[in-house]
Amino acid sequence: MRLTIALGGNAILKPGQKGRASEQLANVYQSCQQIGELAAAGHEIVITHGNGPQVGNILLQQASSQEIPALPLDFCGAQTQGFIGYMIQNSLLNVFRDKNINIHSTSVVTQVLVDEDDSAFKQPSKPVGPFFDQEHALKQESEKGEKWVEDSGRGWRRVVPSPEPLKIMEKELINDLIEKKRLVIAAGGGGIPVVETEAGFKGIEAVIDKDRAGCILAQNTNSDFFLILTDVDNVMINYGTAEEKALKEVSISEIEKHLAEGQFGKGSMAPKVESAVKFVREGGRKAVITSLDKVRAAVRGEAGTIIRGNNS
Repeated sequence: MRLTIALGGNAILKPGQKGRASEQLANVYQSCQQIGELAAAGHEIVITHGNGPQVGNILLQQASSQEIPALPLDFCGAQTQGFIGYMIQNSLLNVFRDKNINIHSTSVVTQVLVDEDDSAFKQPSKPVGPFFDQEHALKQESEKGEKWVEDSGRGWRRVVPSPEPLKIMEKELINDLIEKKRLVIAAGGGGIPVVETEAGFKGIEAVIDKDRAGCILAQNTNSDFFLILTDVDNVMINYGTAEEKALKEVSISEIEKHLAEGQFGKGSMAPKVESAVKFVREGGRKAVITSLDKVRAAVRGEAGTIIRGNNS
């Protein structure tokens, strides 16, 4: 099958870690061992990944320097696509060497089209970067026109729009690489958001949800299977209560009912579920939400929360 795999943040940086290069590379290598097994079994694989902590660190580094001009958010996203893509490529290179498998991987710095009239631009809501004091926040608002909010007594944090992804701009290139049996890493961090203007395409300060972008990537590459890997084995309903229940195989209508009831966190599990539903509703065979260590079992249909499409 052709698989699009969306790696969660814990595949790159685990809770409590400092974000050192050695830590991140070790985590990525562990993740790639699982993916290597799937590639060895003959599956065509497209990988996408998150970048939240990494972008946050870049923004913090920029804020600490008075001499080097800060780069806009689209540039920061492109940086993370490069170095996270490198870590995945390097890890896969070693995994495939150890398994004596002749598979090559490559990363594509990926732009994702969004609509400049998306309602998200009227109400920025996606937090990015580290926490600062109120003085810093107000200065950024007055000097740079940014929007900052106070976050539950923890400090002030910048918020940016999170528009809906419409199209992977490099989809033809990515599909050409897949047809040549390359393992492709693309749309990292949700992709670099671009809008179309009279003068052409331009990057814009926004953050696209990585799972929503992963869904578009899976669709644009005609993937059979969309896997969303996170830090839990299954999607849960009635989470944290005596009635807590793990969802195994569910229909579109059943999981949409749970969505409507507000069972899933808006900033955490809900976008994953919505993205999985969109994939299968619009022609995908199957979507699964599960943890990284269950990925091989999930492909066999033996683990995770499985949402099947009409074509499965």
